Amino acid sequence: MTKYIRENKTSYTIVKSSRNYGKYKSIEDAITVRDILIQHDWDLNQIPEVTKTDDGYLIFAVIDGKVHLVAKSKDEPSDELVDKLVKRQRRNPNNSKYGLNITRVFETFIIQKQIMGDEYVFGYYDNLRDAEFVRNHLLDNCWNVDTFAQIMYDGDEDNFKITDIIDDKIYIIDTYQKRSDIDLEKSYQMFLAKIAKHSHGLASHPHLDELTDRISELEEKYGVRAHDENWNLENVQNPLSDAIFNLTPWQKTVYDAVDESSFEDIKKSLIRYRSGNFDEKIMKNLDELIRRGLVEKREKHYYKI
Repeated sequence: MTKYIRENKTSYTIVKSSRNYGKYKSIEDAITVRDILIQHDWDLNQIPEVTKTDDGYLIFAVIDGKVHLVAKSKDEPSDELVDKLVKRQRRNPNNSKYGLNITRVFETFIIQKQIMGDEYVFGYYDNLRDAEFVRNHLLDNCWNVDTFAQIMYDGDEDNFKITDIIDDKIYIIDTYQKRSDIDLEKSYQMFLAKIAKHSHGLASHPHLDELTDRISELEEKYGVRAHDENWNLENVQNPLSDAIFNLTPWQKTVYDAVDESSFEDIKKSLIRYRSGNFDEKIMKNLDELIRRGLVEKREKHYYKI
């Protein structure tokens, strides 16, 4: 009865020829999925999204080579409900805090994906809703950034977002509740003003770190100038703030970790960000901070200048 099913401490896994087909909370669910796999000769492409049983209906999603039991229903679910539940499962199959491909570093949400062994960043955001919108669209469109348009409708939030692609990263320029309210010139002015104020230390928008030296280029692209009612953005001077706020999120993270610290001390303070090439990533950012004149190394310790 339990052929192909491996019992764990708190779950059951379907395994055939050393291949894992999915993990389930109950033996009954594992048996149900196993029987469906056998019925379809273990071909994941043949697994239906909805299966009728004696007790009702089961909704499935195949994600990364595993069968997920998404939901159970006594009544036949509508196509709209099935689509909604399957999409939700694809976006967060492991029930993590932010779902697939979204991490948080301080107050910035970052979309990352590993492709062919390399880690790619698709965008930085100051709120989770924007990050989820971009991540969801990328998941639904095979991670093709060219599928973004100037004006995008967010069905989950029922609003409209102004987007732009800069260096293969997707930026949310502004958000409107109604399409008829969209004012592109105003949105671009406000977006440029955020970048300018961030670069001068007049505001903190770390999700815009990579754009602080691109203001003139973006002004020409959008056909507007950075404008703020309270600040003359063309005559602000604060070199240290400029230098710090021009840092990328990882450079800022390493910079904040430097406090008369050895390399090992810095590693320990950043252990929560550990990933592939962790040592090399930290060293690369330390070298860049030294080159920028923000950090110096004395013997075996690093100091902020």
